[in-house]
Amino acid sequence: MIVKNAEYVTSITTKKLFDGTAPEIAIAGRSNVGKSSFINMLTGRKKLARSSSEPGRTRMLNYFSINGGELYLVDLPGYGYAKVPDKAKDSWKGLIEYYLRNSRNLKLVVLIVDIRHEPSDLDLQLAEYLAYYSIPYLIVATKADKLSKEGRKRALAVVAEAFGIEVSALYVASSLSAIGREEILAAVDAYL
Repeated sequence: MIVKNAEYVTSITTKKLFDGTAPEIAIAGRSNVGKSSFINMLTGRKKLARSSSEPGRTRMLNYFSINGGELYLVDLPGYGYAKVPDKAKDSWKGLIEYYLRNSRNLKLVVLIVDIRHEPSDLDLQLAEYLAYYSIPYLIVATKADKLSKEGRKRALAVVAEAFGIEVSALYVASSLSAIGREEILAAVDAYL
């Protein structure tokens, strides 16, 4: 897949779906794992999705049009740590579940994990949820630039073991150096 252009379209804060027919790729992961930076890297636009060092800044479904509406990337709220009341976290969880269960256009979920840390219980639960409902997904280990080549190899083994998959099933990415961009775009293209 070649990304010619990308633009922000809309944000949804309630349990409703975007009115469109193009395929959607959802970007999911813990708060502060780098979902927005990943979207920026994937699209080649540095400030398309707003990123923050403060966990929990994405609080809605953010839609980004790729190639004039050929496809949409959907930035989901992060799960896990965020300095917000539990009621707000529950609201985000409900919004994410509603989207995952009801979007007719969802073709793939890209589950983002931090390569430097063992996947959390919430990461593993999301993978189980997606598998249970037969929602295709791929796992991308981000922040690869933070580790040496040997450190990356060891970390990928830990991530793969946690998810019960082969290391070869993982994708590696770095928003800073665009490591993995072409491989991930090719994998997304294969799902479409």
